[in-house]
Amino acid sequence: MATFLELGVSKAYVKGLKELGIKHPTRIQQEVIPVLLESKTDLIGLAQTGTGKTAAFGLPVLNAIDPKNDNVQALIIAPTRELVQQIKKQLFKFTKYIDHKIFVEGVYGGEKMDKQIKALTRTTHIVVATPGRLLDLIERGAVDISQVKTLILDEADEMLSMGFKEDLSKILKYNTESRKTWLFSATMPSDIQHMVKTYMSADAVRIEIDKNSLVNANIFHHFINTSIKDKLSIVSCLLDKHPNDRGIIFCRTKAGTKKFAQELKNEGFSVDALEGDMQQKERDKVMRAFKNESLQFLVSTDVSARGIDVNNLAFVIHHQLPEQLEYYTHRSGRTARAGKTGQSIALIIPGEMQKLIDIQNALGITFKEMSL
Repeated sequence: MATFLELGVSKAYVKGLKELGIKHPTRIQQEVIPVLLESKTDLIGLAQTGTGKTAAFGLPVLNAIDPKNDNVQALIIAPTRELVQQIKKQLFKFTKYIDHKIFVEGVYGGEKMDKQIKALTRTTHIVVATPGRLLDLIERGAVDISQVKTLILDEADEMLSMGFKEDLSKILKYNTESRKTWLFSATMPSDIQHMVKTYMSADAVRIEIDKNSLVNANIFHHFINTSIKDKLSIVSCLLDKHPNDRGIIFCRTKAGTKKFAQELKNEGFSVDALEGDMQQKERDKVMRAFKNESLQFLVSTDVSARGIDVNNLAFVIHHQLPEQLEYYTHRSGRTARAGKTGQSIALIIPGEMQKLIDIQNALGITFKEMSL
């Protein structure tokens, strides 16, 4: 197995990685880093979340920055503010021991625009952003992307399924001649294939990690036959079986998420809800509590769980099966990160068995029945 040094990463960065506990390159890092360090190329990386993509594109992009040049030289676009904050933080930590300064700024919705505009007046080499807010800032002239040499789309499929297609197309239209585009996605729906065709070079390097397993192979899939009225007692029973573990319970609707979180609270569990109608301040508070482990369980909608990157989640529970197939992939992918194993447990009511079979066939996974 190659080391980071063998992949071409400089000693100062390796030291920063070590401090973050990143000692051995993951599959995607092994494949992507040497390509991006050595050649100026467009790249399509197909990989699940939790595979170490941030370092895979982050180290090469930092390496390509000219610190003497004050222009914005790279853009990293990600679907949620949580992911933007996380990428910014990691890039900052990677650069701890290098002998020059690289300035990274994060911009996203839900925070005052003028604060971000002011931050961007300082020297900024890399902007990490959500699509909507970035487009706003470009159109106001608050950020100049004419000198951008590298544009990175992280979790491109999530951005499209969240409705950012038009914003992304507008951003991608800028300075196509002089930049390289690196796109990372867990799946390749037709919209993304179209984006690749339109805005990327025909000879872009394609790297696929575990292309046969759309879903992480370290996840064990289970289902429990139940009825609507028994779901609360089933979930309570599952949580009791995991007294020291952490996990997320997925509901389909905002109202359902709120209601179910309250019911679990009434049963005495350390749980809170994450849903779209919450104020950003509340969201951040819940996320912080979940990340620093003062909160054990989370009840969430599909969209609200985007960008949650918490390691050591032992399980996810599907209070209801998701409407869309890729949501199953996104949900279950919250567990079994960074090489660990995890459980994905679906509660099935009469009449839903066919849906389960469809998920199995489409994703090439096997559900085992679980009885309590």
